[in-house]
Amino acid sequence: MKKIILSIAILAASILLTCCNKLNLRPESEISDNDYWNGEPDLINACNRLYETLQANWLDNRGDDNIGTGANQTSNGSWTIQNTSDDWSFRYRDIRTANNILEKAGKANVSDLVRNRYFAEARFFRAYSYFLLVQKYGDVPLILHTLDLNSEELTMPRTPRADVMKAIYEDLDYAYAWLPGRDNLDAKQWGRVMKGTAMGIKARIALYEGTREKFRGETGWEAHLQTAIAAAQLVTMQGHALFANYEKLFLKDGEGPTNKENIFVKIYGISNTNIILGHTFSRDLEQGKNAVTRNLLRQYLYTDGLPAFNTDNTPVATPSPLFVPEANETAYNTIFENRDPRLATLAFKKGDSAYKGPWQPTLTTGTRTGFASKKGFSLEDWTVSNGGVTDRILMRYAEVLLILAEAKFELTETISDGDLDLTVNALRTRAGMPVKLTNAFVTANNLSMRDEIRRERTVELALEGFRYDDLIRWKTAETVLPKEILGAKYIAGDWSGTNVNTLKLNSDKVIISEPANTRKFQANRDYLYPVPVNEITTSGNNVTQNPNWQ
Repeated sequence: MKKIILSIAILAASILLTCCNKLNLRPESEISDNDYWNGEPDLINACNRLYETLQANWLDNRGDDNIGTGANQTSNGSWTIQNTSDDWSFRYRDIRTANNILEKAGKANVSDLVRNRYFAEARFFRAYSYFLLVQKYGDVPLILHTLDLNSEELTMPRTPRADVMKAIYEDLDYAYAWLPGRDNLDAKQWGRVMKGTAMGIKARIALYEGTREKFRGETGWEAHLQTAIAAAQLVTMQGHALFANYEKLFLKDGEGPTNKENIFVKIYGISNTNIILGHTFSRDLEQGKNAVTRNLLRQYLYTDGLPAFNTDNTPVATPSPLFVPEANETAYNTIFENRDPRLATLAFKKGDSAYKGPWQPTLTTGTRTGFASKKGFSLEDWTVSNGGVTDRILMRYAEVLLILAEAKFELTETISDGDLDLTVNALRTRAGMPVKLTNAFVTANNLSMRDEIRRERTVELALEGFRYDDLIRWKTAETVLPKEILGAKYIAGDWSGTNVNTLKLNSDKVIISEPANTRKFQANRDYLYPVPVNEITTSGNNVTQNPNWQ
């Protein structure tokens, strides 16, 4: 903890202009801390630092749903203890920023209503940062005020997870009380957190904690799931709704306050000629940095509503009659036929207009699976290096509906058809999926309601950074992650620039991107990250290492 304090200067005022309904992230001036904290602009600019450092990286290769250009050490179990980690230090940087605002914004000459609104923003981001820590490390030091070099808390031990969770919930409840509702947020402030953001994130956190505790046999999980349901229901009262077009939701069409689905977004530049703050997401897709896997494509239902594989990637006993066994696939596009329409938005089929023209199956672009990820690809963003300006979604209403469905089911292991219509089936209808999920359908086809709710989440939120954390909370990572990672089927004449002699293929001529013998997950260790060595040593060894990390 001491290392973090030494590395963080006093909060500088970042002047972040608002233009064209965007958060402009270009600092124009810096003034001393003593001369700051006078009026509402100072509170806005102080909170803007939290938006500026907000991470929005969808390139999460830790699960089995996509892989990068090289093996992911977390995914394949070869990771080691680091001396330092941004996963720890950056979160405490943001917590300190929030604590600084909470301690000093009281000086500003503003009304209590205004002050509490920006206190609410600071407490929201503090809660968000603490959960990112808890999610990876479990118990972490809980610090709710700023520290100096003489603070005793610099060497404090880890706070029990339950106490950190209590503080997180309290912060989010405060945020909900004082943040503006969606309909009360000035369009010029689009991108700032709202009531729905606070309760949406609370619902996400509560679902995570409730299911994590349930599947580990811990006590108290019911209260978390009840919290998830209550928080999600509050979000449904905030005027949010599903965007009409699933594919365009992740492009510029889905930006701005007119899209009622977006709840929490990372705002980027105004245009490719006025970047200000940009990203490389579309270029990363072209380069195979999150190439979708066959493991993920197997999750998508057929148009009759039936699967061929379970959510743990094992074959179902009786697959959909529309399923074409992998040995019988006769073309690259066979796997896309008669599927949930969302599959066509996930990856490019052969012939689809892609990065530099029609997609031709190949491994030469960097993809190790032979599949090319499509979701969120913007040709406009791709044309300029480091010039991606399409906003990145961190939470949307669809996730809230999925949280509501899963929490309701896991609390009692039952769910009504009415609740399925409000949640899962609303998403299927938007996607154009012709078959609804009902209790009768599950019974008639010998399906698992739990598996189908999880499947809907996996498909709807594919490539949005949820898969690995879902496997962790469901306690299925030890089963799913050690399995081989598969890609497309190699069919002679269908591919371009790929030498079959360089490929590792199974008996069905499907690419083995990562063999099972190169992957592992230690159930007694890997459900938590290792605490960085420097955080242990600078605490005087009061911060302890997670179990079985040596």
